[in-house]
Amino acid sequence: MLIDTHAHLHFSQFAGQVDGVLRRADEAGIGKIINVGVNTADSQKATELAATYEHVWAAVGIHPYDAGEIEQGSQYLRGLATRRKVVAIGECGIDLYKAEASLEQQEAALRVQIELAGDMSLPLIFHVREAFEPFWKVLADYPQTRGVVHSFTGNQADMERAVEAGLYVALNGIITYTKSDDHRAAAQAVPSNRLLLETDCPFLSPVPHRGKTNEPARMADTAAFLAELREESVGEIAAATTANAEALFGL
Repeated sequence: MLIDTHAHLHFSQFAGQVDGVLRRADEAGIGKIINVGVNTADSQKATELAATYEHVWAAVGIHPYDAGEIEQGSQYLRGLATRRKVVAIGECGIDLYKAEASLEQQEAALRVQIELAGDMSLPLIFHVREAFEPFWKVLADYPQTRGVVHSFTGNQADMERAVEAGLYVALNGIITYTKSDDHRAAAQAVPSNRLLLETDCPFLSPVPHRGKTNEPARMADTAAFLAELREESVGEIAAATTANAEALFGL
């Protein structure tokens, strides 16, 4: 069994298709899926979908793109976090590549969500894009934080720092087509007890599905590629990443 630790099955790309997507996931050996929210309204949809399907759980959070929402949305987010099958706060973090929110706004939203996760005894799903230095600066104030750096595309030094901080590292379809030797080297070196898999669907379809809408079933292709890259069997990848996901998220 594999676990997709980061999906967005409530996004419009899957409207009217979720039953088929989940059937194909089951056929591909994807036994559990965490459906992740990116703002308050979206997080509510994520929890509703999790409540509808047995093998789907939810995470609720405010993405760096929507960091300005945190002042008005933090209490609503806290309420969502109490719902059944919510297993994480996020995705949240810092994005200096594309986000329009200022760094100050993003850092403030990140701190609120880290503190909420601590109050709720939940792990966090972190989005970090071209922003590891300010991210580490914030995280240093919260040494007991549990979580995962999702869609990891950093180098080996970034990976090692994440592991030293007690975080997990999640890889997705990007690893099957990245041109970065540093990214591949980091993926090879992630300790087995800190490795997670995800799709970030509907985005980032792995080879050989590039250009198509991603879905959880395609994580099997990522697992196969990663097994070859790390010179491990698919069974070893599945066993390690499933155990890690179950431990982090309490599935």
